[in-house]
Amino acid sequence: MVFMVFLGLLSYSKAQQVYEHQYLVKVGDQAPDFKVTLSDGSLFQLSQQRGKVVMLQFTASWCSVCRKEMPHIEKDIWNQLKGQDFVLIGLDYKENKKRVIDFQQQMNITYPLAIDSSGSVFKQYAEEGAGVTRNVIIDKNGKIIYLTRLFKMEEFHAMKKRIFEEVGP
Repeated sequence: MVFMVFLGLLSYSKAQQVYEHQYLVKVGDQAPDFKVTLSDGSLFQLSQQRGKVVMLQFTASWCSVCRKEMPHIEKDIWNQLKGQDFVLIGLDYKENKKRVIDFQQQMNITYPLAIDSSGSVFKQYAEEGAGVTRNVIIDKNGKIIYLTRLFKMEEFHAMKKRIFEEVGP
């Protein structure tokens, strides 16, 4: 009996820990590295962004909440911080390049969108099947410092404040 309990605890400890909002990462974790192709055909690798604050915006063209959030990200964050020690990448979940380009044009956003056609990047950060409207903010050392889920204006402003504090003057 004791042996079976031990085996149960052992298998539980090896299982992936799931955090609030079905995240597989938490604040304080090193952000999982990945490589993706952007809609313009260029390559992006997270680990090559050290020294910059990075915002990962998980999105999809079919996501109505994402569509509400994106104009705020464009206007209130991207337009104010582009050209500084800040990188913003929208990671489009399980859609092809044409759909991603069409989505970017429809939304009239200028920040880069990446093609996560298999969802492999998303699955490093959140459980498969979890909602895509989420943001991961990563500091200049590659550590996660802020996580959001859905689009709530109060949370958006708190995230924006944290980003601006990290980027600095």
